[in-house]
Parts: sequence; structure tokens; C-alpha cells
Amino acid sequence: MELFSIFALLYMNIMDVPIFQFLLLEEARLFLKSIPEQARDKIYYNIKKIQGGIKDSELFKKLENTEIWEFRTLYHGTAYRLFSFWDKSSGAFVIATHGTIKKTQKTPPKEIVRAEEIRKRYFEQKKMNH
Repeated sequence: MELFSIFALLYMNIMDVPIFQFLLLEEARLFLKSIPEQARDKIYYNIKKIQGGIKDSELFKKLENTEIWEFRTLYHGTAYRLFSFWDKSSGAFVIATHGTIKKTQKTPPKEIVRAEEIRKRYFEQKKMNH
């Protein structure tokens, strides 16, 4: 399977127009598959809220000094993070790179670096394909 295969496009109800399309890269898809279904459902619910235009930095936050954003979900005392970035080159897309269960208050720098590397490869591959 190609590294940047698309797993899902999540939309609000047919009557609502999402402000962005949401794409999962392989590592993000595998992360979501590995966590409990109820936690995964809450993550999707929170993403749909942000797609619908709700601005809430507790749910979707740009990380300082980087182009990486994180979807933040707290479920039963466990903090789930889904790292992502924007691709506005052909519409409005938020691309999820990977996820983690957060164990400390501060986002681990290695997770940000990982997301930045995936973002860089994504745009390099996209450029080669066009």
C-alpha cells in the first residue's frame, strides 16, 4: 500500500459543508485502528466539529514554531493526539500524519519532528506526481 494512501474523507451531514476535507495517511490510520473504538469515535466526533467551523484550541491547535497542528481528544482520562498539517494547494485538506497517546503535558519534540518529516515527504511526493 502506498505510504500516502487515503483512508477516509470525513464529512459533516450532507446539508453541512465542511471547511476542509480530512485525510488519514497510513500511520494515522493504523494508530486509530489500534485504540479503543469509543476513543476513536470521540476523535472522529471532534474532527467533525472542527470541520463544521467550530474554533476550539482544546480540540485543534497549531503547534508553536511549526506547520504542524494537533487534534486533541481526552477520553476517560487518556489524552489522544493526532498530528496533522494543511494542504491548501488544491482545496482545503487537513492531512493526519500519525497519532500518539500523550503521557506528559508537553508535546514530545520527537513527535513534532516526525510529523514535519512526513509533511515534507508528502509535499515532495505530491510535487513529483504533478
